[in-house]
Amino acid sequence: MITRIGHQAIRARDIEATAKFYREVLGMKEAFRMQNPEGTKLGSIHMFVAPSQYIEIFPNGEEEFKPGKTTIGHSHMCFEVDDAAKTLEEFRARGAPIDVELKKGYSKCIQFWTHDPDGNSMEFMELPPDSKQVEANKRIAAEEAAERGAKA
Repeated sequence: MITRIGHQAIRARDIEATAKFYREVLGMKEAFRMQNPEGTKLGSIHMFVAPSQYIEIFPNGEEEFKPGKTTIGHSHMCFEVDDAAKTLEEFRARGAPIDVELKKGYSKCIQFWTHDPDGNSMEFMELPPDSKQVEANKRIAAEEAAERGAKA
């Protein structure tokens, strides 16, 4: 059974500049670096999001990925925050480009958007009690509890 998303992998044009953005602008901690089997070349940098959740950054990106409303594949990463307005102001003070200012999303979450040096789009969302996500969390937790009770 799937328990969580382990990591989001991205490829960077300049791995050190991208890692610096995640550290200094988004405030993530660098968790570890992976080397090739010979230990002579940087393979990836893992940025800590939450326990067992990481952004994995690979080097040597060359071709531009053009995200858009009709592009098939990856669209964006989303991070949950406890206070979207405060997080937005902290990111702005650290020089983050703000693509979409603070607003209420269709799911009733409070969100804003930015992107990293390689153009990877990121949503940051706060989940108020009336958001679709919180409602779904409660409903699914109740369903799973009922399933566990039925098996006992």
